[in-house]
Amino acid sequence: MIHKPPIDELADKMGSKYVLCVVTSKRARQLLEHAQSQGYKELPNKEKPLSIVAQEIYDSKLIATND
Repeated sequence: MIHKPPIDELADKMGSKYVLCVVTSKRARQLLEHAQSQGYKELPNKEKPLSIVAQEIYDSKLIATND
C-alpha cells in the first residue's frame, strides 16, 4: 500500500482516483516489462513499481493526457 506520497494528493494531480488507477497500473506494467526485457526478474534495488510510479506522479514527472 502506498503511504507516501498521500493517495489523495496523487489523485488531485491526476484529476480523479480512476485516472490515478489507470495511469499507475499502465506505468507500473511498463517498468516491469522493461526490467524483464533487460533480463531482470524484478526492479533494481527491489523497489516496488507502484512506489516508483507514485513518486513520479508526485514529482510531476508523469502526467495524464486524454490519449
